[in-house]
Amino acid sequence: MTKSFYSSINKEVKSIKSDGLFKEERLISSPQGTKVTLNDGSEVLNFCANDYLGLASNQDVIMAAKNSLDEDGYGMASVRFICGTNNAHTRLEKELSEFLGYEDCILYVACFDANGGIFEPLFGPEDAIISDSLNHASIIDGIRLCKAKRFRYEHSDMVSLEEKLNEAKNSRYRVIVTDGVFSMDGTYAKLPEIVELAERYEALIMVDDCHATGFVGNSGKGSAEHFGLEGKIDFLTGTLGKALGGASGGFICAKKGVVELLKQKSRPYLFSNALSPSIVKATLKALELVREQPERRRRIFKNTIYFRKQMKSLGFNILGDEHPITPVMLGDANVAQRMSKELLNNGIYAVGFSFPVVPKGMARIRLQINSEHTVEELDKAIKIFKKVGTNLKVI
Repeated sequence: MTKSFYSSINKEVKSIKSDGLFKEERLISSPQGTKVTLNDGSEVLNFCANDYLGLASNQDVIMAAKNSLDEDGYGMASVRFICGTNNAHTRLEKELSEFLGYEDCILYVACFDANGGIFEPLFGPEDAIISDSLNHASIIDGIRLCKAKRFRYEHSDMVSLEEKLNEAKNSRYRVIVTDGVFSMDGTYAKLPEIVELAERYEALIMVDDCHATGFVGNSGKGSAEHFGLEGKIDFLTGTLGKALGGASGGFICAKKGVVELLKQKSRPYLFSNALSPSIVKATLKALELVREQPERRRRIFKNTIYFRKQMKSLGFNILGDEHPITPVMLGDANVAQRMSKELLNNGIYAVGFSFPVVPKGMARIRLQINSEHTVEELDKAIKIFKKVGTNLKVI
């Protein structure tokens, strides 16, 4: 039996490789930045990190983490409700909730845990969760852990969403769940229409704003601010691991009573060690920089508009809504893998995405624009893309 098990595992891995779907892990030996050093010593342009505001290697953020190691130690070695709560945890929860416009906030070690821990404590068999078909895997897994009835509407299709709301009309509570920005496509959720439907059908709204918090909206408050809908989202989940310093950690913002209940019943919170204080204090510094340096937000969208325009002019098929996530659509998984390797050989670190990360036949190179990319770096990347795309007959 054990021999058969390992044989089937090896067969599946071989099949993934032959289909061009095997995800290789490349080694880097430098901090994150617009350029990174690979393990072989070569330096390449970095176009695939989620370090939207360039804070992952910011010296002020790093110093905040270093000072915390001296002041607070390496880790809490406990869950929050036992002896794992540092004053920095409650301070960050307070500052995040105030910044994002909520009564309260709860921290998790990752947003995957936040999305995994939000539904089961709040909703039961008599309730309905209505989820966008392209929501992040963490949302899908979180919903699976909950006993509420599950409905899935077609991606950003408001007719489909209304149909599901009607199907769930006899439920006690209904909650519409969506990414604020869809991470593989660089598109925004249709929040104005979602809010209108939620109000008409008396539904709650939950938004995962991982790819918006800190840099989308006039003040960096995310997708709700982008659409002028602050105060309309009941539950907001997000990450500390992208624009807010790039380390790890996640959160849920909501009304105070909701957060109090989550702290009593949310399993990923109750049964995971508290977030390291060094990450918390570094995030506090990152949040301070978000508030004090709005020019970072201006730069990232200026870079985004410029880069997208130039890539489209070359003939590349680019998805998205002027968001820094810039998907170069290729379709075939093997083409995406070959293009990723050729880009790396020519000096660009950019990863190919294929099934199961994206639907079959929708393989792509997903690029991430950074506020710290210079025009010279963008132009060099465009030139390399033109060369590789032409060689592979993509353009």
